[in-house]
Amino acid sequence: MVLFSFAGEEFALVGERALFWPRERALLVADLHLEKASFFARHGQMLPPYDSRETLERVAAAIKRTGARRVYCLGDNFHDIAGPDRLEAHASGMLDALSRATDWVWIAGNHDQGRVPWGTAVDELELAGIVLRHHAKQGEDRAEMSGHFHPRLRVKARGRMIARPCWVSSERKLILPAFGTLTGGMDASDPVIISAMQPAKSVYALLAASGRLVQFPVWRKAA
Repeated sequence: MVLFSFAGEEFALVGERALFWPRERALLVADLHLEKASFFARHGQMLPPYDSRETLERVAAAIKRTGARRVYCLGDNFHDIAGPDRLEAHASGMLDALSRATDWVWIAGNHDQGRVPWGTAVDELELAGIVLRHHAKQGEDRAEMSGHFHPRLRVKARGRMIARPCWVSSERKLILPAFGTLTGGMDASDPVIISAMQPAKSVYALLAASGRLVQFPVWRKAA
């Protein structure tokens, strides 16, 4: 895990996609998009039907690694409102066990406005002065964590371009990468993301590399 500070609190990046809040003993993930494969299968695009199982296995591994007692899912938890009904038995059992072992909170996203039979569902919440929501609110004065955009950073390594999930950070806002197995991404410097980060003086893409935090500037306010 790689430690960093945000809004006066200490956090840790867990792998490429999760965030741990030690003081709250909380794991934060965004955009699980559970049952995305089954959604596409219903529309004629056949994908391997194990995306939910794989995503939940990675959540379980992050909980075990951090010792988290709480889990906050920052929206687009299922790919659509009927996703919980399609969850296969093994994945359903995993989710039931995880939500019983932790204080599991679902924050509503644009894909999944309905309630689910596990944990607690809310539209958004404020914890220790930080607002947790799905979609960053332009002009928000409070510290804020969100998801929605699936940010990725394109970097050149060993002569070729690669894209990696990343966090996007400003002075008061932090956007998490998508945690789900079948999730694409938007470039961290995309104007849509930069707009959502306002007000800001500068915006950075964050990566954990070789046990340290690496920051890539993606936008700076004109002087």
